[in-house]
Amino acid sequence: MPRRSSGPKLWFDNARQTWTIVDGRSRHRTGCGADDIEQAKNKLREFIEKQHKPTEGPDPLLADVLAAYAEEHIADAVAGKHILYDIGHLNRWWGTKKVSDIGAATVKRYIAHRSAGASARRELSFLNASIRHWRANHAPLMATPKINLPPAPHHRTHWMTREQAARFLWAARKKSPHIARFFIIGWYTGTRRSKICGLRWSMVDFRTKIMHRLAPGEPESKNKKAPPVRMGARLIAHMKRWKRLDGKTAEFVITYQGKRVKNPIRIWDETRRAAKLPAYITPHILRHTRATNMLQQRKDPVESSRALGMSLAMLMKVYGHHHPDWQKDVSETR
Repeated sequence: MPRRSSGPKLWFDNARQTWTIVDGRSRHRTGCGADDIEQAKNKLREFIEKQHKPTEGPDPLLADVLAAYAEEHIADAVAGKHILYDIGHLNRWWGTKKVSDIGAATVKRYIAHRSAGASARRELSFLNASIRHWRANHAPLMATPKINLPPAPHHRTHWMTREQAARFLWAARKKSPHIARFFIIGWYTGTRRSKICGLRWSMVDFRTKIMHRLAPGEPESKNKKAPPVRMGARLIAHMKRWKRLDGKTAEFVITYQGKRVKNPIRIWDETRRAAKLPAYITPHILRHTRATNMLQQRKDPVESSRALGMSLAMLMKVYGHHHPDWQKDVSETR
């Protein structure tokens, strides 16, 4: 009986002094010299992604497992683009390994390789899901390894003070007005970055004072809710002024040189540095700050959670200690 192929792998050709991809009886030159091992690994990954065909069986290559999960399960998911980014990290490290190679030692090496506990935990959860998907759809008798995830990170507790906000806005208005718009919308609504950048003028209703976070027909993520939010008087005043400046033909609220801004992180960081603010002042801190401010000002937690698109349990778990009445009745127990 012929021996089962171990899958594509790198082999150093001493005669040519180059790395070669070996897949069964076939050979594929990479053109990478002895010192170009990292480039050769990239060539191997590209080969697996483009040429290697998945083989059914109880011990498949993890590249096949991840590809099947990406194509069959998350292709149409709302957050599919972000999940594919994580699967890319997984594939670069795990792709040439098999399911049977997963163990406590390899998982620890992967966590050390990523040097980011939160990212590694999320990515390994997708590896778990990919293996379960493969077993359910391609190999029902396959043994599934147990992957112990790193501990969940503590929730971030940073928020912006009003003094920090004033410094950021001062720098933003001098540097680029569009980042000032982004900041003001995030400050007064706690909306996530992607939804602020995707905000169209047609989603802002001045008559009802409601800002819609989802465009008509846009699906809502299962975990990251984006409900409509009522605009306060200060935000409405800003919005009306921006609308007058933009004119009737403008489509998006956040634009730079007439074009939609999809990710403001570069100009945000430049503005933050100009304002001499710490590195933890990221766009997402606006959401933390909005939640913190609402509880510090004794706003109804139920309405606050609905405005943020966050469960009441999560709001109180992460931000509940900011409420002035938090543990007030029990703190003086004798």
